[in-house]
Amino acid sequence: MAYLNTFAPTADAVDMTQTDEFASLCESAADLGISHVDDIRYVSRNAVINHLRLHVLEWGDPANPTIVMLHGGNQSAHSWDLVALHLADRYHIVAPDQRGHGDSEWARDADYGPDQMASDALHLIHEDGLDSPIVMGHSMGGMVTMRLTSREPSLPRAVVLVDVGPEVSQRGAEQIRNFVVRNVEFDHLDEFIDRVAAYDPFRSREHMERTARYNLVHRSDGKYVAKSDRILHDPGFGRPAAARRDVADGFHEFAGPTLLVRGESSNILQADAAQRFVAELPNARLVEVANCGHNVHSQNTPGFIEAVSDFLLAAVGDAAR
Repeated sequence: MAYLNTFAPTADAVDMTQTDEFASLCESAADLGISHVDDIRYVSRNAVINHLRLHVLEWGDPANPTIVMLHGGNQSAHSWDLVALHLADRYHIVAPDQRGHGDSEWARDADYGPDQMASDALHLIHEDGLDSPIVMGHSMGGMVTMRLTSREPSLPRAVVLVDVGPEVSQRGAEQIRNFVVRNVEFDHLDEFIDRVAAYDPFRSREHMERTARYNLVHRSDGKYVAKSDRILHDPGFGRPAAARRDVADGFHEFAGPTLLVRGESSNILQADAAQRFVAELPNARLVEVANCGHNVHSQNTPGFIEAVSDFLLAAVGDAAR
């Protein structure tokens, strides 16, 4: 099994700024007009959490306010790369590959529910000594964010939820599920990129080529296969609507500031469902980002950064100015 990307193979952290991947990331940022500083801390490291090795990307100075970024299902911590690159001069960013995803271990008991993933995130936050982090979660990562916040409502200083809520479009969920189920093995890397390009009209092919390495491994038989646990690609795997509602209901106890970010063309979170969700929460507001769908932060990264920047600054005060 040959990996296509660089990550820390041991307990020692790896400086990612010295890799070709980082140079490619900076080129993508330049193409999209995303600003960043040149001298930046960006490492790959590992943490053993709940008896599993979790891979973690860490950006910026640990003395700065912390943002914990939790990715969506069948994605990885690298889905946040462009956002983290822009923010890392003012914030300390911790982005784990959640269990069964990216370069983290698969769960031996195949437990990929929000309760267990929230436990992973909470253990990581406490073991790293992260004080009052902002927690930002997309889709599955948003469900995990809500669950960990309902367990420890005094922990986050603020929460950003990206295209997630108690109500989702069944049609949109089926579209995503069908894509995940049907795209597991590929004879050629271009085959994977062609399928992603047909599915996602918002990202450039160049961006897809850069990020493909984080989603696939090159198997000994020559095929490119999905990195995530195969059970996540099973047609029967899913999250019942009742469980989604239960997670959101528990989040209602959080009184801190919450920002819900919706992709204007999202096939998952409908506009009226987003409005109902925000109305249920004690201290929340909704912002929509144009020219993107469900994967807001990767499909329109400049728009996402604009949507969250003032909220993040207000949450941390002068500490990140």
